[in-house]
Amino acid sequence: MSIFSKFPRTFWVANTIELFERWAWYGFFMLFANYLTGSSDMGGLEFSQSQKGMLMGIGTAILYFLPVLTGAIADRYGYKRILFLSFVIYMSAFILLPMFSTFTGVFLMYLYLAIGAALFKPIIQATVAKTTTAETSSIGFGIFYMMVNVGAFFGPMVTLLFKGSSHLVFYVSAGIIALNFLLLLFYKEPGREEKAKSNESLLETFGGIFRNMGSILKDGKFIIFLLIVAGFWAMYHQLFFTLPVFVSQWVDTSVLYNFFNTYVPFISENYSPAPGVMDAEFITNFDAFYIILFQVLVSSIVMKMRPLHSMMTGFLVCSIGMALTFMSQNVLFTTVAILIFALGEMAGSPKISEYVGHIAPSDKKALYMGYSFIPVFFGNLLAGVISGVVYQKMSDKVELTYRFVSERELDIQEGLSTNAYFEEVARQVNLTPRELTDTLWEMYSPSHIWMVLLAIGLIAVISLFIYDRVISKKN
Repeated sequence: MSIFSKFPRTFWVANTIELFERWAWYGFFMLFANYLTGSSDMGGLEFSQSQKGMLMGIGTAILYFLPVLTGAIADRYGYKRILFLSFVIYMSAFILLPMFSTFTGVFLMYLYLAIGAALFKPIIQATVAKTTTAETSSIGFGIFYMMVNVGAFFGPMVTLLFKGSSHLVFYVSAGIIALNFLLLLFYKEPGREEKAKSNESLLETFGGIFRNMGSILKDGKFIIFLLIVAGFWAMYHQLFFTLPVFVSQWVDTSVLYNFFNTYVPFISENYSPAPGVMDAEFITNFDAFYIILFQVLVSSIVMKMRPLHSMMTGFLVCSIGMALTFMSQNVLFTTVAILIFALGEMAGSPKISEYVGHIAPSDKKALYMGYSFIPVFFGNLLAGVISGVVYQKMSDKVELTYRFVSERELDIQEGLSTNAYFEEVARQVNLTPRELTDTLWEMYSPSHIWMVLLAIGLIAVISLFIYDRVISKKN
């Protein structure tokens, strides 16, 4: 326990702030895809999958691009001030977002929310770095990542309790962020470089950032690595962009519902939109649960592996797991597949930063670490395409129902909600909604999207293998 006494108070305050911020973020984000595309009678906006993919892909990509600029803003104006501004944007965005129902309105509000997140993102990691030493850094960042995953797990579990009103989901996240205003009173800003003393303007600072970006782009080996890793992130983000929608549309969760209804009725009563059905987000949230349980074990296994070897192993397992989650309508199969995915994530994801630190020139380590956002940025853009256009054409139950109606030449009245439309189609062909779902599954094979996801993952793994054998050994 002596090691824990070596962390200053600001370290613990910063990590608690991180916990609540991730709690608020994932509390809405895990539910966001189904909110955008869900039936209007369930509080959804009934956007198309393509619109959802564009909104989540571009918006989240921008969130990961902006920290290279917002980090400079925080350095110049102070961490505490920028944290306060971030929380103001966060809260106002969460309150305003459910008031918009048009694609343009929601898109702009999500971009506004992304600005708040981008302002926040570099500050806490910088605080952790500045409040740890060579002796405490490893366990310090271990605590930080644990806080991220605890927040990622409990966020959806809390907001799902309020899913009866889609507005309440956002208001709960706003309330969690409000707690950080209180914690900010105890946050003591760590030492930072005093750029205010120089005559350099903020625009000149940004100019320097982009010049640094130009120097990074000259390092071909580094850029190739980042582009390869972007494939991993494109596949990884389907956990949030696509899997909740797929589970909601196709997976039969009745077995899990019956289990909880018998042994843990609190769960079946609070994480079920209807009798016999579990919330899709409850299922996908198993990923964070598995990470909380097994991250230390997996880290201890892979810690002696070379970063590239650990990444290759992790990416491969992750790709197989993600592909498997889209192959079956059996919820037990899905939960096991999510476990496989999580094991790969735990083995591969943490090693990315470690490897960047290894290959960066000794005098440019901070610069290289700062630009490791590039694969996440590109990964989100690609993830949006897969979750949008690709999913809509291959696997979207709404789109496939329209195709079924056209082929059968059924006459369905206009103006129905998505759920009402589906129920009317089922009635006209003398099937229950569950039977119609199974019929569409057999006719159109929406599970074939697993091939797309596995292909992306395998391309990343094979490219990383070639990179390890050929490119990384070049001077």
